[in-house]
Amino acid sequence: MMVRVISVLFAVLTAISNGTASVLQRRAAATVPDSDVLHVSLIGKLLRQRVWLAGIAMVLVAAACQAVALATGAIAVVQPIFVIELPATLLLAGHLFKVRLGARIWTGVVAVTLGLALGMASAAPGGGTERAHALTWLPVLVVTGLFEALVLGLALSTRGNPRAALLGLAAACGYALTAALMKDALARLENGGGLAALFSSWQLYGTALAGVGALFLLQNALQAGSLAASQPMLTLGDALISIVYGVVLFGEHLRTGWWLVPELAGAAMIAAGVAELARSPLAQGAVTHAKT
Repeated sequence: MMVRVISVLFAVLTAISNGTASVLQRRAAATVPDSDVLHVSLIGKLLRQRVWLAGIAMVLVAAACQAVALATGAIAVVQPIFVIELPATLLLAGHLFKVRLGARIWTGVVAVTLGLALGMASAAPGGGTERAHALTWLPVLVVTGLFEALVLGLALSTRGNPRAALLGLAAACGYALTAALMKDALARLENGGGLAALFSSWQLYGTALAGVGALFLLQNALQAGSLAASQPMLTLGDALISIVYGVVLFGEHLRTGWWLVPELAGAAMIAAGVAELARSPLAQGAVTHAKT
């Protein structure tokens, strides 16, 4: 029981850190011209902005918290909790900067919270093994690569908010893959292999590669369009794709059958709530301040 509490606690801390990082990175990325999209020059320009570096610092804090959460809990439990990152961030920002929270924000917070509670209670995720079977990784990586190629191809064929949404989905897939690889790598450490087993596992280096790729895609998603376009795809996509990885790679389980009805209803509430929050003046204000 205590282990599950620790896992949930650090998942919540991860969500808060990630949400803060997204807002800070959005402020910085909004100042970069469209000509830099999907180019390495985008990162070079962002590196010269302190607000972006602060966002990266929060990414590192989130990574540490996520490692603890995944080491102590199922990926299908940990990753969906991350949907609270945007509401938690906006509530914290409103408190720190003495900004009045309007009805839109409270509506979004309630929708995300109730949607998460409904979805998790209906799905009842859990079980599974600590390590993924080695042979399972090959088809998973192939399918993931094909999915990313398809989404990126569609993103490059459009502009504005549709591109931001598609790049947000691509980043979500990257972050979900990062979590799955991280969990598998940490299992080597927990099973008595020590640091030698951890640093000799390809999953550890795959975690770093997938994480950097996801970060790059996120910067492009934030630069391509509004937070209202990219954040719902990023938030919900990460949760749903992570659940798929948990089931396929680690044998985790969740309820099916008629339980899918409340599960989908919960997902719809989360998507609507995140979209409402991302359109709120407080979320959009982060962009405005960066341009003044």
